[in-house]
Amino acid sequence: MTNRLYYGDNLDWLSNHAHFPDATVDLVYLDPPFNSNATYSQLFKSPDGKSADSQIEAFEDTWVWGLSAEAAYDRVLKGDNTDAAELLQALRRFLHDNSMMAYLAMMAARLIELHRVLKPTGSLYLHCDPTASHYLKLLLDAVFGVENFINEISWRRTTAKADYQQGARHFPRLRDIILRYAKDGKAAYVFHQPFAAYDAEYIKTKYASVDADGRRYMLDNITGPGGASKGNAHYEVMGVTRYWRYSRINMERLIAEGRIVQPSPGAVPRYKRYLDEMPGVPVGDDWDDIRPLNSQAQERLGYPTQKPQALLERIIAASSNPGDVVLDPFCGCGTAVHAAEKLGRRWIGIDITHLSISLIEKRLRDAFPGIDFVTEGLPKDLASAQLLAERDKHEFQKWVVTWVGGRPWKGGQKGADGGIDGLIFFDGFDAKLGKATGQKAIISVKGGASKGVGFVADLIESIGRNGAALGILIMAALPTKEMEKRAAAAGFFDTGTAVQVPRIQIFTLAELFAGKRPVIPNVSTAMFKVAPEEKGQASLDL
Repeated sequence: MTNRLYYGDNLDWLSNHAHFPDATVDLVYLDPPFNSNATYSQLFKSPDGKSADSQIEAFEDTWVWGLSAEAAYDRVLKGDNTDAAELLQALRRFLHDNSMMAYLAMMAARLIELHRVLKPTGSLYLHCDPTASHYLKLLLDAVFGVENFINEISWRRTTAKADYQQGARHFPRLRDIILRYAKDGKAAYVFHQPFAAYDAEYIKTKYASVDADGRRYMLDNITGPGGASKGNAHYEVMGVTRYWRYSRINMERLIAEGRIVQPSPGAVPRYKRYLDEMPGVPVGDDWDDIRPLNSQAQERLGYPTQKPQALLERIIAASSNPGDVVLDPFCGCGTAVHAAEKLGRRWIGIDITHLSISLIEKRLRDAFPGIDFVTEGLPKDLASAQLLAERDKHEFQKWVVTWVGGRPWKGGQKGADGGIDGLIFFDGFDAKLGKATGQKAIISVKGGASKGVGFVADLIESIGRNGAALGILIMAALPTKEMEKRAAAAGFFDTGTAVQVPRIQIFTLAELFAGKRPVIPNVSTAMFKVAPEEKGQASLDL
């Protein structure tokens, strides 16, 4: 199986049985929007530190009752899961047609599909917060069965804040919730117990003894609790007769190895247990040892809800094996697929914004040079690009901008754009200062050639008005001779070298598909967060 990213609505993809057959996924992790009525933005700061012109709208975490919610609700009622259908009907009577009900209807439809694609030995982890966790647990009970609930994990995602100083009347909210379910709790679902390191005080108290070679150890009880009723053998060891945990043969072997110690003559023998042989403290359902990402974290990519990679590595290592398939249907900035790749799992990621898909593609290639994966759903040829332009002009423009390495203007929000669809920041030569300085190129995307040379004239005007150095005009149709002539008349940008960079560059979609790209000198690294390259890790060839 080839690792894949899917661009589009996860319900549409999950419903496609050709891409997602029954019982083919080993582990699902999802971190869906929490219905917090907030708009999150994915930030790519310009070289001068400003972000207003480069705020990328990652997703709008707002759900309203409308046709999509009604369709999801109807889909569940007409489906095979009668428990989920009855629950949704009861919730609708209680909540009525509001944003929470819309959220739950749309989540229910997706959870049913995720249950379908899981293998019998598979597990699902749903990451949420207290906003809707109680309702989501009800949905999961209905879809997976109450008996298949395994854990409610609490993750301490932040430290206490002094909200009371701003008049808050609640305890500081510190934790997220991760709900864990098995596809079939009676099956041998995968679980590898994770362990945390012992704290210093525990080691000092419990492992106080030190061998001559520096190894710490404790003396542990080896008597057999329950005596004969528990099957323990009764015999003499070092002059002491007791019921023992070990058979006589195993006891003799341990004595020969020096692992059975008699603290003093006549004392009950004990087992010499070394600290370096112990796995650590079993991790429970209260996770306070994985810190959230702060603004200085190397792995931080600027995505608003990005989770620490260590959190996903713990989940994936605990509930999957190397070579297993991990699915994240709300993959955001791709932490789950990154962790899966690092741990030698196969993976699938789905996201509804091409901005997230673009970010994940770059993240994976930065972290795993030479990585091989396939992206589905984005236009792959001229015909599919033209279909996207006809279906959704705004999404088409954003896709083209990110395709050529730019960032959508003002986060890609709809509205008047003044002829600017995107920006590329670069370090260009300033003839007046005689040195390289921050510059920008304006990207304008047009679906046809109806305005002809006026497109070029507008772009030149936009460059002057916004203090830009270059203009990139991308068209679906071929430019006219007049357009090419007007663009050539704009001259060249002075790079301070012998390289000539046209001030106005025109490209057609066909040329982009053929591999041509804008000529931009020294694209600024400030536009993109770079994921650290993973050392000593390699993809499994499966």
